[in-house]
Amino acid sequence: MAVTAHEHPRRVIVASCVGSVLEWYDFFIYATAAGLVFGQLFFPKFDPSVGTLIALATFGVGFLSRPLGGLFFGFLGDRIGRKPVLLLTLMIVGIGTVLIGLLPTYDRIGIWAPVLLVVLRLVQGFAAGAEYTGAVIMLAEFAPPGRRGFWASFAPAGVGLGMLLASGAFWLVSQLPQEDFLSWGWRLPFLASIVMIAFGLYVRACIDETPVFEKVVERGGAKARNPILDSITKQPRNFFVVLGARLAENGFGYLFPVFGLSYAVNTLGFPKDATLFVLMSSYAVQIAATIGFAALSDRIGRRPIYISGAVIGCLIAFPFFWLLESRSFLASIGAFWLAQLAIGMMFGVQAAYFSELFGPARRFSGFAFARELGSLIAGGPAPALATALVSWASGSSWPVAIYAIVLGVITAVAVWMGPETYLDDIAADEAVAEDALPHRLAAVRTA
Repeated sequence: MAVTAHEHPRRVIVASCVGSVLEWYDFFIYATAAGLVFGQLFFPKFDPSVGTLIALATFGVGFLSRPLGGLFFGFLGDRIGRKPVLLLTLMIVGIGTVLIGLLPTYDRIGIWAPVLLVVLRLVQGFAAGAEYTGAVIMLAEFAPPGRRGFWASFAPAGVGLGMLLASGAFWLVSQLPQEDFLSWGWRLPFLASIVMIAFGLYVRACIDETPVFEKVVERGGAKARNPILDSITKQPRNFFVVLGARLAENGFGYLFPVFGLSYAVNTLGFPKDATLFVLMSSYAVQIAATIGFAALSDRIGRRPIYISGAVIGCLIAFPFFWLLESRSFLASIGAFWLAQLAIGMMFGVQAAYFSELFGPARRFSGFAFARELGSLIAGGPAPALATALVSWASGSSWPVAIYAIVLGVITAVAVWMGPETYLDDIAADEAVAEDALPHRLAAVRTA
C-alpha cells in the first residue's frame, strides 16, 4: 500500500535518495574504471595514455544520450506522473550497470567489447537523464513549507553518497593483487549495484504520487500538451538560467574528482589506493556541504549560496592542482576537500532552485532537459578534455585550471541574472515571474 509524506516522511526521502545513490554510484564506478582499467582492458591496442583518454571519452558518451532521456522521460513525468518514471529509470540505470560488470573484454571478443561498452553507457545515460531530476522533484513537491531546500537536498546528498560508495568499492578491490584486479576484481563494484536496484524499486513502489502533480491532474486543463516546448517558450530565461548554472557545478564535479583522480595516479604517480581513500573522504565533505548549505538557502535564498560556490570554485582552480603537484598526502586531502566544498554549495541549492524555476505542469521536462544539456556541454567532455589539455601542455595543469574558471564565471553570471525563488509557491500554476531580468540589466547599465 502506498504511503504519503505526511505518514512516513523518511520513506519519501529514502525513496528519492536511493535512486540518486544508485545513479551516481553507477556513473562514478564507470568513471573510476575508465580512469584506472578500461584503457588496458577494452582499448589495449593503443598507447596506455591514449587508451586512458579514449576510455574517459566513452565516459562522456553517456552524456550524449542524457538530454534525449531528459526529453523522453521528462515528457512522461509531466504527463503520467513522477512515480512511474522514477521506477522505470531506476531499473534501466541499474541493469545497464550490471551488464557492464558482465562484459567480456577485448582479449575475449575483440572490437565488440568497446562497442558493447559504449552501447551500455548510452543506455545508462538515457535513463539517468531523468532519474535524478525525478528524485529531486519528488522531494521538492512533498516538502513542507519553508524546508524545501533542506528536503530536496537529500537527492544531491545521495549523489555524494553514491560517489563515496563507488570510491569505497574501488578502494576495496584495489587491495587485490594487480592480476586479480584486472581479471575480475574491477567487476565486483558493478555487480554489487543489483542490491540497490532491488531495494530502490521496493521503496519507490510504496510511495504515493506527489501532491503537486495530483493537483495538476485535478485541474485537468493545467496539464501542458507539450511541456518540453512550453518550458522553453514560456519560461526561456529560467531555462537558460538552469543551463548556465549547471556548467560549473557539473564541470567541477568531473574536473576535480574524476580528472583529479586520473591526474594524481597516472600523471603524478600517487598510489591508487591512497588516492581513492582521499577521494572517498572528500565525498563526506560534499554530503555535509550539500545538506548544510541547502538548509541555509531556506533562510537567505538560493542565489547567494549558488554564486558563492561558483566563485570559490574559480578561486581554488589553480591551488587545487598546486596542492596535488606538491605530492603531499595532506595537501591532496586539502585539495579534494576544498573542491568538494564548492561543489556541495552549488549542488545542494540546485535541487530546490531548479524545481522552483518551472511551473508544475512543465517542471519535469524543463528541469530535466535544461539540466542535461548543461551536462552534455560541461560534465561529459570534462575528464577527456582535461586529459587532452594536460597532454597539450606537456603535463602542466594550468589549461585545466583556466577551463574551470571559465565554467565558474559563466555559472555565476547566469545565476545572478536569474530570479530568487525560495519564497515562491511551488504548486502555483506558473513558477517565478520573469520580471527580475530587466531590473538586473538596468543595474548593469547604471553600474
